[in-house]
Amino acid sequence: MRRAPMRLVSFWLCAQPDMTHFAMFSLPVSARIFGVLGALSACTSVVFSAAFAHLPVFAAGVPTGVQIALSQQQFHSVGLLITGLVIGVCGVSRWSLAAGWLMLAGLLLFSFNLYARYVLGFNALRAVVPWGGAAWIVAWLSLAVGCLSARGGRQGVA
Repeated sequence: MRRAPMRLVSFWLCAQPDMTHFAMFSLPVSARIFGVLGALSACTSVVFSAAFAHLPVFAAGVPTGVQIALSQQQFHSVGLLITGLVIGVCGVSRWSLAAGWLMLAGLLLFSFNLYARYVLGFNALRAVVPWGGAAWIVAWLSLAVGCLSARGGRQGVA
């Protein structure tokens, strides 16, 4: 048996062609934004998890509200990453953009509001926590509609 295909693979790996001119390797700005925001949010959830485990204010244990905020932040950070991928694959649409911004709004209104309440004692915006959950619900529905209404290629570059 000949080993010609292996030579092609090794040549291709060594040549390192410039892939920037291929459309499939360039992502819309919004896809990059949601990808970066999702990654940063996931990073902060890990930092918060570690910090909350060692804060003196939580010496008796991390409250259930903070645990819920952490798990929801982690879950919806992945949602932001998925939104960026959907935009990269299906194209920019109003629905997918709405999904990304609503996920971000949900993170701020729900998770970060709960952190402020339990860590800083800031209780003034307690009433907006349910709006964060509602933003997440609408975000997931928007993402579903965005996937269903995709035309099979990337239309925009926003």
